[in-house]
Amino acid sequence: MTQSIWPQFMLACSDVERTSRFYCEVVGLESRHGGPEYDQLFAGDELVMQLHDDEVEDHHDALRDNDAPIGNGVLVWFEVSDFDSAVERVRASGAAIDLDVHINPNAKQPEIWFRDPEGYRVVLAGQSEYRPR
Repeated sequence: MTQSIWPQFMLACSDVERTSRFYCEVVGLESRHGGPEYDQLFAGDELVMQLHDDEVEDHHDALRDNDAPIGNGVLVWFEVSDFDSAVERVRASGAAIDLDVHINPNAKQPEIWFRDPEGYRVVLAGQSEYRPR
């Protein structure tokens, strides 16, 4: 039996609304919840990521140890259909670029690595010859 899985990762943020605007403008996602404490970001009809205020505990404990480095060991990775336009949006955003446009020798796809407003490392990748779309 094949199991269906839909990733819906969550980032803990100090400013949910600013971070939501960034992902909507740069990655092309759409906010469908909004607000200062929590947001859901969609690609088409698919929920792809959630943002949560790092100090609001709701029904759970705090989501992040604010003394630890942001996103240590985590890459927020998206494959996009129009890589060149996505790169233009990254540059226009003023985001700090960690690794400019290059071809990943393992995945054989173009990539750009940069930081979101919270400091998480984000990768936008174009199509891979291993997984043509």
